[in-house]
Amino acid sequence: MFVDYYETLQISPNADQETVHRVYRVQAQRFHPDNRETGDAEAFRLIADAYQALGDPEKRAAYDAQHRTSRHQAARDQFEQPSSTLADEHRKRQEILTLLYRKRLAHPDQPAMGLRDLLDLLGMPREQLEFSLWYLKEGGYLHRTDSARHSITLKGVELVETLAAHRNQPLEIDPCRVA
Repeated sequence: MFVDYYETLQISPNADQETVHRVYRVQAQRFHPDNRETGDAEAFRLIADAYQALGDPEKRAAYDAQHRTSRHQAARDQFEQPSSTLADEHRKRQEILTLLYRKRLAHPDQPAMGLRDLLDLLGMPREQLEFSLWYLKEGGYLHRTDSARHSITLKGVELVETLAAHRNQPLEIDPCRVA
């Protein structure tokens, strides 16, 4: 079974080596079995495995190829099922808006993303994304430029922030998670 070491370390796949090392040190210290307050041997082993795979540039390159394949397969499995629910569609729309939100936050001078970028980041075929993009555009949550790039609107930003607050989940705004 494939383990997502980026999720384990709670970092972006775009994180630089310094970030990988820094986050590993913090997590390892927190979960080290000798830590009486927060020690967790199983979590520590998983974090150590993650660092072993991501801390070395050559091993990380090999892992990244597996990671992309795994993410794309998981997305295909999730969205290709004929029994897609309305909740799946809502989640897809929220993922699109969250990506565009992060892009605008990280690059306010170039806040738009092309369709290919969205397809790659979401790991799904074009036909599974078209309805969601149409809905978000018609609803005023995103704007499509003349060059076929998408950017979030003020209404879209407000929706992303409202949904995050409603779910009582802080919105992760790590700009490194944007292509």
